[in-house]
Amino acid sequence: MNRTYTPELPPDVLERLDHYAERFRADLNRPRQAAWCGIYLHGLLADGERKSIEPMAQRLARRLDFDVADPDQALQQFVNQSTWDEQKVGRHYRAVMAETFADPRGLFVIDDTSFPKQGRHSVGVQRQYCGALGKRANCQVAPSVHYVSPKGHCPLAMRLYLPEAWLDDPKRLDRVGVPEVERRRLSKGQIALELLDQVRGEGWPGQVVVADAGYGVSQDFRDGLQQRDLHYLVGITDEMVVFAETPTWVVPPWSGRGRRPTRPRLADGVPRPVSVGELAARTPRHKVTWREGTKGKLAGRFAWLRVWPAQGWASGDCANAEPIWLLIEEQADGRLKYAFSNLPASTRRLRAVRLWKSRWPVEQGYQQMKEELGLDHFEGRSWRGFHHHVCLVILAYGFLALEQERLKRTRPEPGKKGVTSR
Repeated sequence: MNRTYTPELPPDVLERLDHYAERFRADLNRPRQAAWCGIYLHGLLADGERKSIEPMAQRLARRLDFDVADPDQALQQFVNQSTWDEQKVGRHYRAVMAETFADPRGLFVIDDTSFPKQGRHSVGVQRQYCGALGKRANCQVAPSVHYVSPKGHCPLAMRLYLPEAWLDDPKRLDRVGVPEVERRRLSKGQIALELLDQVRGEGWPGQVVVADAGYGVSQDFRDGLQQRDLHYLVGITDEMVVFAETPTWVVPPWSGRGRRPTRPRLADGVPRPVSVGELAARTPRHKVTWREGTKGKLAGRFAWLRVWPAQGWASGDCANAEPIWLLIEEQADGRLKYAFSNLPASTRRLRAVRLWKSRWPVEQGYQQMKEELGLDHFEGRSWRGFHHHVCLVILAYGFLALEQERLKRTRPEPGKKGVTSR
């Protein structure tokens, strides 16, 4: 689960990159588009601080022999106007990655990536919470699904979120080319569930979903995972309320007048729910070491306890709800993080902590996609251009993940210098 490395691009790596890009030739409309796909991947992987089209084209022009007068314009055309289907390419990419990384022990990590933007013309841009800046700001937000297994990890899919203000303005949607099928009022959680259905429908194995509080606070999102027979471990905020003891519910007796009561209420004398922050203040936490890191053992303090959901308790909405797990993490600086989970009642704390910490390589992966592969460097405004660029960045990251696995396979075995595993 180490961070995917960025290789140098000597001739042998470039040859493998060309072979990798060639695998997607049939998914593009014309041979010319397939050629520009390989060139764009080369540009994303090559050195250079800015991975937007113009500086990439300038750098590539010094290294490659283009048979066009204006490579900048050619790349612009390939990414922003060409009608190749990024969904088709994405499906093939996932099939390629599954050959190496799919594993029954794998899990899905739901996250979203934000792209700070100036102005208001880029598709989906709006003032909203921006994770990249840690505050509300003008940005785009795209939910995503990432896969983590004992064999490695890779991004699977990403789709842009469209705020209500955009969906209420058809002319604005027309200007940036949002397809009719994508003009639906979907929350980020609903988009994430659709992406999850898509990749699972393609055969990716796994029964656990991990997500941060941006998704975990949504009852609808948690219910959606439960309805799909998936186990989840999802972040929540300290304001969420729970019962610390088994609640007792009763239906009030009928007074003989009006409608007969049917909605249960909390029985007299039963302790009222508390916030998870209040519960954490009186809950002891214990040291857990979840794995060996490059600088030693990785450990922290955690509590893992059974609670009963209390959302909507005053109106009986959570009556007779099954108990769930609450994970409390005390970080090194003393701050507390929380998560709900429907993992089986027999699940041990160490198992839960290891699953919770499986988000780390994903966070590192998205940081690399932004800092090294230019995920947030796209300067176009259209729906097509945005998703073409995202698709190509994911392909570039996939190549790096496969290169890392190739190095693991060819690394000399301990105590056998010069002998490589085949």
